[in-house]
Amino acid sequence: MFASFSAVFVRRRGAARLGAATLVSGLVATGGLAGAGHAIAQETTRSQGGATATIAGLKTFGTAVIHGGSGDQQVSAGLFEMSVEGGGMLQTYCVDLHNPTQRDAKYHETPWSGTSLGANKDAGRIRWILQNSYPQVNDLAALARKAGVRGALTEQDAAAGTQVAIWRYSDDVAVDALDPQAEQLADYLEKSARSRPEPRASLTLDPPAVSGRPGERLGPVTVRTGARSVTVSPPTDAATSGVRIVDKQGKAVTSTSDGGQVFFEVPKDAAAGTAELTVQASTTVPVGRAFASESRSQTQILAGSSESTVSAAASATWAKEGPIPALTAAKNCAEGGVDIIASNKGDEPFTFELAGLEHTIAAGESRTVTVPLQEDQAYDFTIHGPGGFTQRFAGMLDCQIQGSETGTATQTLSEPSPASVGGTASDTNLAETGSSGVTPLIAGIAIALVLIGGTTLIVLRCGETPTGD
Repeated sequence: MFASFSAVFVRRRGAARLGAATLVSGLVATGGLAGAGHAIAQETTRSQGGATATIAGLKTFGTAVIHGGSGDQQVSAGLFEMSVEGGGMLQTYCVDLHNPTQRDAKYHETPWSGTSLGANKDAGRIRWILQNSYPQVNDLAALARKAGVRGALTEQDAAAGTQVAIWRYSDDVAVDALDPQAEQLADYLEKSARSRPEPRASLTLDPPAVSGRPGERLGPVTVRTGARSVTVSPPTDAATSGVRIVDKQGKAVTSTSDGGQVFFEVPKDAAAGTAELTVQASTTVPVGRAFASESRSQTQILAGSSESTVSAAASATWAKEGPIPALTAAKNCAEGGVDIIASNKGDEPFTFELAGLEHTIAAGESRTVTVPLQEDQAYDFTIHGPGGFTQRFAGMLDCQIQGSETGTATQTLSEPSPASVGGTASDTNLAETGSSGVTPLIAGIAIALVLIGGTTLIVLRCGETPTGD
């Protein structure tokens, strides 16, 4: 059993009104609602840009003891490794002690606001710990002297001590390192930590969606990155659509750098439609960036990065008349939901209904609507637009640390698809709506908040060893 919400975008001429959101149960396929005409388009899952990686396992670790009301629990504590799509490796620590880890879970670079760090007043102290301990400080003898550690400090001690110090701030838990040297390091890091600002993303596009009329340059879309340069790829159908990616002067752009601005140049005679550009770069991801999974797998925070592939995308929507919206979405942990950010570059108001509430974006204005979700609730938003445009936002709201006692237990969790659990063990290696030719504007949006099935998982803390696959 699961819940879903439907939302309808409405083009108004007079008092016309389409149905309000409904609650239903049963199997749901995301699709368009109340569209004028039918167009099929490929769905894509969009993140806010940066690195995408797959968790490979806990690689360098020691043992920690978590103290709870029902007794003490020993867990593994240390560094995870992730492999980056397109090339590169990441090292991360856990900031979500009581959630499970899924083997081979996919992670996206995520702003702190999309994780439990967004509401954590001590998140900046965690970044200080990362910058001043292993592996950023790989001279272990010097680290031991600075921390007043008596005796040799091994890589395992350094990783365990760093993870323990992070947990004290990320999960507000009573935890000690089992090894005396690791515990001395944890105490030093906890006491010495100072607040540091959230690092900026490795690569984003601002804004990630624009709109306007044919014959215009739609944008600007500004590149934000720490990379020296990024490659710019035009829409896949650019040869037939005539859409070009250009700079402010109209010169074609194939590469740019931080602060560079690009535009979609749309032919004047183009029918209503959409296009997408992508940018890609190779860079190190800043220490302290959060990584969240597409399912309920422990949130991670970056401790180290090789030269890695990062990417981002931006879309454009155009029409000759009527409302011309641009739509994006982002997790909003402060409000407990997902924000739908809508702007309207058209000449008519853009009105939609969501969960029984009507929202109107006047011509030339923008508005953010928050879709409330339960913690650990999967969501799947599919947005249909003119010219067969389809854009999908999918994931799980994972904003809170769990206050429950630790310990290994079996429980049923809702997951988007069956998945095995593990990845923290020592032996684990590292649609139909859209526009017709008559109505070239957004006719429908289908939003499905889907909690699918029940997958039995072994609940693993950040470093516990599973009893089996």
